[in-house]
Amino acid sequence: MIIIGEKINGAIPSTAKAIANKDADFIRDLAIKQTEAGANFIDVCASVDDDIELETMKWLIDIVQAATDLPIAVDSPNVLTCIESMKYCNKPGLFNSVSLEGDKVDLAFKAIADTKWECVALLNSDKGIPKTAKDRLDVFADLMVKVKEYNIDPSRMHIDPLVEMLCTSEDGISMVTEVIRGIKEQYPTIHVTGAVSNISFNLPVRKMVNMGFVVLAMNAGMDSAILDPLNRDLMGIIFATEALLGEDDYCMEYIGAYREGIFGTLKK
Repeated sequence: MIIIGEKINGAIPSTAKAIANKDADFIRDLAIKQTEAGANFIDVCASVDDDIELETMKWLIDIVQAATDLPIAVDSPNVLTCIESMKYCNKPGLFNSVSLEGDKVDLAFKAIADTKWECVALLNSDKGIPKTAKDRLDVFADLMVKVKEYNIDPSRMHIDPLVEMLCTSEDGISMVTEVIRGIKEQYPTIHVTGAVSNISFNLPVRKMVNMGFVVLAMNAGMDSAILDPLNRDLMGIIFATEALLGEDDYCMEYIGAYREGIFGTLKK
């Protein structure tokens, strides 16, 4: 599982306070802790007013890069902010994110086409969020036309099937898992990602729902996720699920992660 550490995001109250107070130590500590917890990318999202977003992204990126060698996921709803933020990164990372809304995909793909940057793509378009698995897979098909047009290898793409609140769903996550399977059947090397915590909004004991979702989504083919790597129980579930799916020879990754303290809070 590719872990995209979500903690440096201005939408999180404690991080928003640190950004407002220019608390570099707080941001640095989050970068280091997520790295030690097993993250593969450090997501950086300012979540501030448009007029200060880019300068805030630069400030955050500089702090993170001084603290860890992990690649950065530049995260903003504004594609142009992501494009400009790429310039502050020392190495290729993850562009988070694009969609088929307006000219977003063309702007983003033009910027990353001849690079090693990877990219998160959401399965929505100018028509909004598709309501059925078929409609989401149709958007995926249109998206892959663009991927081919810009000569981007599918393995550089992280497709977000749009993880929505469980409490408003009539069929659990069956539509999401259908979309995940459909994507992986067509493009085995492509990554499927998503913000894990979206599934549990407005529910009690959200960690339980998040862990259940991860198991089912991984079984369907999800192999990338935006989540809190400091949640040791969730990380343990991920390593255990990989072993159960036969993706961890002799459970060596599971055992190694346990020994390194990445997980282990649950009682035996």
